[in-house]
Amino acid sequence: MTTDQPSEALLIGPLLRRVAGTKATVWVETAHAAEVEVRAGAAGGRAATFSAFGHHYALVLVEGLAEGAVTPYDVYVDGAHVWPPADYPYPRSVIRTRGGAERDTEAKLVFGSCRETTQHATTRRLPPDALDAYARRLMPAGPDDEAWPDFLVLLGDQVYADKTSDTVRKQLTARTKPHHGTGDDVQTFDEYTKLYEESWRDPEIRWLFSTVPSVMMFDDHEIIDDWNSSASWRADMQREPWWAERIMNGLASYWVYQHMGNLPPDRLQEDALYPKVAGAADATEILREFAARVDQEADFGHDPESWRSRQYQWSFAVDLGRTRLVVLDNRCSRVLDPDHRAMLPAAEWSWFLDQAHGSTFDHLVVGSSLPWLMPPAIHYLEAWNERISASRRPRVAAFGEKVRRAVDLEHWAAFQSSFEALADLFRVLGRSSTGPASISVLSGDVHHSYVAKAELGPGVITPVHQLTCSPIHNQVPSFMRPLMRIGWARWAGLVARGLAFSVGVRSSSLRWRKSEDDPYFGNAVATLTHRGRQARVIIEGTTPDGRLDTVADVLLTTP
Repeated sequence: MTTDQPSEALLIGPLLRRVAGTKATVWVETAHAAEVEVRAGAAGGRAATFSAFGHHYALVLVEGLAEGAVTPYDVYVDGAHVWPPADYPYPRSVIRTRGGAERDTEAKLVFGSCRETTQHATTRRLPPDALDAYARRLMPAGPDDEAWPDFLVLLGDQVYADKTSDTVRKQLTARTKPHHGTGDDVQTFDEYTKLYEESWRDPEIRWLFSTVPSVMMFDDHEIIDDWNSSASWRADMQREPWWAERIMNGLASYWVYQHMGNLPPDRLQEDALYPKVAGAADATEILREFAARVDQEADFGHDPESWRSRQYQWSFAVDLGRTRLVVLDNRCSRVLDPDHRAMLPAAEWSWFLDQAHGSTFDHLVVGSSLPWLMPPAIHYLEAWNERISASRRPRVAAFGEKVRRAVDLEHWAAFQSSFEALADLFRVLGRSSTGPASISVLSGDVHHSYVAKAELGPGVITPVHQLTCSPIHNQVPSFMRPLMRIGWARWAGLVARGLAFSVGVRSSSLRWRKSEDDPYFGNAVATLTHRGRQARVIIEGTTPDGRLDTVADVLLTTP
């Protein structure tokens, strides 16, 4: 891999985050307090950095871009040109704006999840990084090439706080504060910054992030494995002396590195936190208080009073012409009370319903870090586990909780009320004469990739699909692959369904089946393309020499 050392003043970035109309946001981390300026032809913007935990960041709002244009841009720190560096070996970073009526009916989303840093490839012999491979293939594309996506949609585990590389582990050996397990997990905000620096300074990734807009949502490994899987899990964590610092720094760093860039360019000042952080000389205490407060919401999410006073919403929506993307928080805001388990609290679910209904879009895309439709046998195993974990008999409940944590039974199927509510929503939308032409749920997490179609019953004319792409750069243990394949077998589904029925789980209101392609277990990225009222998904896996090869190509709508 080539090396490209960033300018001394620019530690990480630039990351082109949101592009909306004639505005865009560019995220950077600098080595010191400074004024950051972005110049893109006649357009531009500048912002003073804010400080947090001794680090310095800026989100620059670029205004005045031309519609339907491809504009190279430069970054300056305190007036000094820092991007692109001298003798930069890659194409110029550009900002693409949408324009023209024909573009309103087109959208292209590249998505995936679970990317360990390339440092892991040398120690764990992982297959080639799919996002690296995608970046290399995109580099020769011309400014008008159809290969360019509208967005990268990264659906969790962008960094692994609990599975660090040798490089980061060496940096952790000197710490003296209490920590989790073997000490390989990060704990402080500064340690979190090492994860992002190691991952995002990868030269190909750095170029890709600088020129393709991206939105991101966390999953458990940004914090710790099994994060918020149950009320019992939270109670155990809260008894650990290191947990308060761990969750506070994890959420604060996620907001700074990932979520801040998800904010719409034209509504930055409407966010509940951004104006306070951007306007503070030192935002450390603001972020500390914020992170501690939003974490506590999972402890009382079932309380009706809390629904009316939500502290913060991680979920967000993006419109691309006539495609609406709604990305849901599947982790931080879960309702975990055993009698009221839900993937989202009521207020956030109500917001989601508002986003999902409407006649201004042809395609609805739901980003969910965790798959909605799992292999049927695994689905019913999770439903069985949710029921016995809520048993009034302590030994039964303890057994269920032990199984849940051991094999990660915490997807939508383990929140049966939310699973069925999502099916009901899609059923209503799919039966409407003004409903969308397609509904797609984009997910990751499970370290294999597949396409599954939902069968929601009579009168549903909108095709509904689960599109799962994972991992970008990781791998599933070989012994688990046959088990995941068996999960799709009819006989396995019947056995698991019988087990679930035995404890009172009702049969699901829908059926689903995977496409003819086998589940793919290698590193992969997927592309969802909308043209008019047609939708297609292509999943591409990496070859041993680091190229991309199509492993699934599915037309999601009728020709």
